[in-house]
Amino acid sequence: MGAVTRWFEGLAPRERRFIVIGGCAALVIVLLMVILPLQRGAAALEQRVAAKRADLAWMQGIAPALAGAGPVADTPTSQESLVVIVDRTAREAQLGEALARSEPAGQGGQRVQLNGARFDILIAWLARLRQQHGIRVVATTIERTEQPGLVNATVELNAQ
Repeated sequence: MGAVTRWFEGLAPRERRFIVIGGCAALVIVLLMVILPLQRGAAALEQRVAAKRADLAWMQGIAPALAGAGPVADTPTSQESLVVIVDRTAREAQLGEALARSEPAGQGGQRVQLNGARFDILIAWLARLRQQHGIRVVATTIERTEQPGLVNATVELNAQ
């Protein structure tokens, strides 16, 4: 450290001023490049946590209603085809407008795509398919949309 001090004291006053001002400017720039992005990232994460907590509170609020929906049927209760049951029950559950596509999937299965469906209605519909018709969900992908409570979902169902 002594060598740096001797070097600095050996500089002309103008050079010392230039070094001090340049060092302060470099320090400010580094702080702005490190601290501001960290603060922005932390604020974004806080918003995500708040949104996830709100989602969790909503899910915990609807859980008793889903749990009280009754026992699960082990076998299908009608002789209708899977396509007919899925289409009819989706429309009865007010998911008709959200029903975007339906196609065969695997042995005796069906893949259904819904766009802009209300999440609570979607979950209740899937529970109803299982309970009343013995149709089980094999796989599902649910993505939230910009509108709260609405989701885009791809659901693979199987009647076996």
